[in-house]
Amino acid sequence: MKYDRKHNFYAGPAVLPVSVVEALQAKLPNLGGSGIGLMEISHRAKAFDAVFRSAQAGLKRILGIPEGYEILFLQGGATLQFLMVPLNLMGKRGRADFIDSGAWAKKAIKEAKIAGGDVRVVWSGADRNYSDLPAEGGYEVRPDAAYLHYTSNETIGGVQWKRTPESGAVPLVVDASSDICSCPMDVARHALIYAGAQKNLGPSGVTVVIVRTDLLGKTGDVIPTYLDYQTHIKDEGLHNTPSTLGIFVIDEMCKWLESLGGLAGMYALNQQKAAVLYDEIDRSAFWQPHAARAYRSLMNITWRIADNNLEEKFATEATKAGLIGLKGHRSVGGLRASLYNACPLESVEALVAFMREFERVNG
Repeated sequence: MKYDRKHNFYAGPAVLPVSVVEALQAKLPNLGGSGIGLMEISHRAKAFDAVFRSAQAGLKRILGIPEGYEILFLQGGATLQFLMVPLNLMGKRGRADFIDSGAWAKKAIKEAKIAGGDVRVVWSGADRNYSDLPAEGGYEVRPDAAYLHYTSNETIGGVQWKRTPESGAVPLVVDASSDICSCPMDVARHALIYAGAQKNLGPSGVTVVIVRTDLLGKTGDVIPTYLDYQTHIKDEGLHNTPSTLGIFVIDEMCKWLESLGGLAGMYALNQQKAAVLYDEIDRSAFWQPHAARAYRSLMNITWRIADNNLEEKFATEATKAGLIGLKGHRSVGGLRASLYNACPLESVEALVAFMREFERVNG
């Protein structure tokens, strides 16, 4: 079946593969022969339990998650994790170090301070408008810190880590909301990984948390029931009603990713897509990239037009041409194209063709 779908460059919720949307559509009236639709079925029903366990198993295979970790499907987005992480790992008497790489890292730092511990920023890109990341050895982590936190990809500034940051013996925590399952990740180097699903793994409303269980229960603090990871582990992810629809889509996305060759195949395709757009941005002085070349994101490509006054016209005309979601974040302006996993190469090629015509007319 053909659908009237435009080229979707929104930063999230983001484009999903048509095959995954169709799989969802097929299960809305009847999930797994249960006679009950996906959005209506109990989260404790056998038909949904099969979906839940399949989604966990799919993520474990794709990411290569070792033993000793639990996979949770929670709610509240990465925003709630900004608070849950320090409550569970740092506590009121502990310490935690942070790398300030942009808007989302700043939000995580703010919530960690509310949790009550000793929070320190070991590196910040604020004075360079968050256009780069620290070089190897460019920061020092306190050896008694409960963890070092970083954001693997900043959607607003368009910078992305190309390596796992060094933290010595200090546990490493990552907000991987905007690039999880888009490139290889060494899970064993991390104590905790969290990610909103609505960019690369599913719809809004479900958050993936991958946590090393030996680090839990050590703060000595009383943690509110829902905010305690141990609550969800003890109740096997069903302490409260989870996002049944969201978990179903994660399961389908895992199958889709495996059909492309897993993380290796997805990473190669994401590199190809980003190269097409970056090559066009670099081709002409008409366009001005924001992120330093060494730290350019594969997921969120940010740039300006040399004549900033043309940016509103660009976004308006692009929308009319079926290229949606290209305005930069309201806090920084400019232009942004989000090339998440399900964004097809054809959409990137359509954007480049539009950019060339726009430059020809306005350059």
